[in-house]
Parts: sequence; structure tokens; C-alpha cells
Amino acid sequence: MAENISIRIDKFLWSVRIYKTRSIASNACSKGKIIINNIPVKPSRLISKDEIIQVKKPPVIYTYRILEPIGNRLSAKLVEKYIEDITPDEEKAKLEVRQSVEIIFREKGSGRPTKRDRRVIDKLKDDFNDL
Repeated sequence: MAENISIRIDKFLWSVRIYKTRSIASNACSKGKIIINNIPVKPSRLISKDEIIQVKKPPVIYTYRILEPIGNRLSAKLVEKYIEDITPDEEKAKLEVRQSVEIIFREKGSGRPTKRDRRVIDKLKDDFNDL
């Protein structure tokens, strides 16, 4: 690969499979969800080697180091050659906590839960958390 390659941030995020489509990556940049050097960036921002990118995907803020800019979409196996995940373990723990919460299912049209229903739901959640 040639030295000093610069690629648009939206194209890079798409090519290393952080976002499914380039338009989704572009929208994320426009909404301020992509941060480089503590500054939200536009989709046209050019990136280079060894820059740190923060990607906000609530509840987690992922942090990546660019090892080599690339503009072509890669297979998932090759992504680790171009980007390094340096997300702290505390951020990844936020995702695990969110996934561990059990969802209570209610029939459609059954209305709001009554006070008795809420007590039952709270008891189930407490029992689940005690495990």
C-alpha cells in the first residue's frame, strides 16, 4: 500500500464494517456520533494512519485506532489488519448489562399494568437479579 493515503471517514467506517451501509455511516457523522480528537466530524473528513476514532452507539462509545486507511469493503476476517479496537472494558460492560435485562412480554391490547401486575413484575426482576 502507498504511504500517506487519505480516505473519507464515512467510506472508511463502511469499509471496515462498523456500519452496514455508507449512507448510515454518513448520517452518523452528520449527527455527531463520530468523534476524532474530541471534535464531531463531517462525512467528508479525511483520515490517516494512527488516528483515534470514537463511535457513539448507545449505550457504548467504541474507540478504534486506524492502522491503515482503506476504501474498499473488506471481509470480516481482514478488518483487524486495518483497525484496532481499543474500547475500554468499562464501556463494553455497559453493553453486557443492557443485554442482561430481561424483557417482560404483555399481550397486545391488555392495557397498562395494574398495581398488582407491577408488583409481580418487580418480584420477577428481583428474583432474576438474585441469581
